Amino acid sequence: MEYEIKHSGKFKYVAEGAGEPLILLHGLFGALSNFKDLVDHFKQSYRVIIPLLPLYDLTLIETSVSGLARHVTKFIEHEKLSNFHLLGNSLGGHIGLVYTLKHQNLVKSITLTGSSGLFENGMGETYPKRGDYNYVQKKTELTFYDPKVATKELVDEVFHIINNRMKALKIIALARSAIKHNLGDELQEIKVPVCLIWGKNDTITPPMVAEEFHKLLPTSELHWIDKCGHAPMMEVPVEFNTILTTFLNKHKA
Repeated sequence: MEYEIKHSGKFKYVAEGAGEPLILLHGLFGALSNFKDLVDHFKQSYRVIIPLLPLYDLTLIETSVSGLARHVTKFIEHEKLSNFHLLGNSLGGHIGLVYTLKHQNLVKSITLTGSSGLFENGMGETYPKRGDYNYVQKKTELTFYDPKVATKELVDEVFHIINNRMKALKIIALARSAIKHNLGDELQEIKVPVCLIWGKNDTITPPMVAEEFHKLLPTSELHWIDKCGHAPMMEVPVEFNTILTTFLNKHKA
């Protein structure tokens, strides 16, 4: 993604377009490129903001869902943002839910796709074979319905991360934190509109997870995308953007 990374205080972020803010939260192995099609589409009518989450920069004690949610809170306060839409994929959805539970007065809507928070097959806990490129490639391909979406560039990025000892430790810490930080007892407190966009072939947060989110979130609507895995905004961007456009239009000022 060839967007300028801005710096403000201790925060790094991308901001494109103008209009109501749409904040995107990436996942555990998330890169800015994951949101390329989404940004290109929505920057025409929204101010699309992607804070770069400090997945590998926090202390080990702070490397948790709660620690990243605090970072997002400080970023939003620093940028004086309000009346915004949140969207999170995988761990990013989990972080968005934790933030929303404490700041519903600022959030207009939240969209979750492949979100953790209830159950997930934690990828971070299943990478014992550092240095085994083929193993990493196969695990990365499991993110998608079509393994071809796991390009060499994407696999190389994951391979590089897990072969850095400290980064690998923090990935494991975040994956364990996501599993422990279960939101099942709190989700009914969320009253803002929620859009669930889920791949029917997601093996990391399977369809039953989406159904449970839908049951526990009283203001949610659930949309399925067939032949799609854990990252619909990457794998089927046109269909994803169509669903999201319809949802946001209902809740736009």
